Amino acid sequence: MKKNSLGRGLESLIPKNETKAPVGEIDLALIYANVNQPRTRFDQEPLDELVASVREKGVIQPIVLTKTDEGYMIIAGERRFRAAGLAGLKKIPAIVRNVDSEAERLELALIENVQRQDLGAYELAAAYKKLMEQHGYTQEEVAKVIGKSRSAVANTLRLLNLPAKALEAMKEDLITEGHARALLGLDDDKKIISALKKVIEGALSVRETERLVAKLKKEPAQKTEKSAEADVFLMGLKDELEEFFKTRITLKTAKNGGTIEIKYSSDDELDRIIKRIRGEE
Repeated sequence: MKKNSLGRGLESLIPKNETKAPVGEIDLALIYANVNQPRTRFDQEPLDELVASVREKGVIQPIVLTKTDEGYMIIAGERRFRAAGLAGLKKIPAIVRNVDSEAERLELALIENVQRQDLGAYELAAAYKKLMEQHGYTQEEVAKVIGKSRSAVANTLRLLNLPAKALEAMKEDLITEGHARALLGLDDDKKIISALKKVIEGALSVRETERLVAKLKKEPAQKTEKSAEADVFLMGLKDELEEFFKTRITLKTAKNGGTIEIKYSSDDELDRIIKRIRGEE
């Protein structure tokens, strides 16, 4: 159910000048993560860097929480919360906002991450989709909330049309958003998976991937089931003729009809083949 937060944006929750909002020190033991956090990856190396920074300077920017019956749920700042715990802090500076509705918490968490966090392309697309499917946002409304054009939102959502293997590669940062967009140029999942393998194994750049996709698009379409059946028939016929003549047979198909070539390597073999044809042996 979509609430009135739409259009109100993140600034209603987190003012631009946060120093004017009351900041308190909240015990880390009372804080817990939002299970609907759109950010699904917390890479270790950047987190380690943040931990080192927190140990040196402390948490400079307060995280944003909302009070619940269980304690304080994180609306913004899960990485800082994790880093504070790893750095050995017991408390963290925080702004506590009153967000009663579970749906609104989810919406604001999504919006906050979309606007302020360095989400990967897959996470961003998944967040847009979640806003639309679970809370009834249109593309135009998502675009308005995050400050992008509707076409930009639509293009990000298109990434979810890739097959699962490609999406997984994007989630694992094996390919970039640019690679993913290039792969979308192929309309066949098998071709996309084949191209994806070449991109990863060859460490192709986005430009190289675009050239690969252009090349694959020019390749003739896969044989139809009917033509494949015809090939099976011809292969069987070739085996049968080679068994009959005891020599190599070549079948050549053409648009209309075709030719059969019978290989012989000596006059004696030619005589044997002719007798075979005449039924004299």
